[in-house]
Amino acid sequence: MVVRAILFYLVEAYVGVLLVYIVLSWFPGAMSDSGVGKVRSVLGMVTEPVLAPLRRLLPPMRIGGSALDWSPIIVFLILQYVVIRIIGYP
Repeated sequence: MVVRAILFYLVEAYVGVLLVYIVLSWFPGAMSDSGVGKVRSVLGMVTEPVLAPLRRLLPPMRIGGSALDWSPIIVFLILQYVVIRIIGYP
């Protein structure tokens, strides 16, 4: 039971890290040498090993002048499946 609770909170913490990384990616101009840029760099080291393989399988979809990256959405869905079906709620 304790292991399931720890896994649950680790997955939820990763979801939070991923969400912050996504929001910070919306502001690419403010990322150079600022503190926010350093935070984004650290979050990228945690999230990119999971997101990059998905981006190779399903590249971002071009929409006008921007692109929609499906990899975070897929990771969110997989993690929620893991929490609901495999780990369960503590």
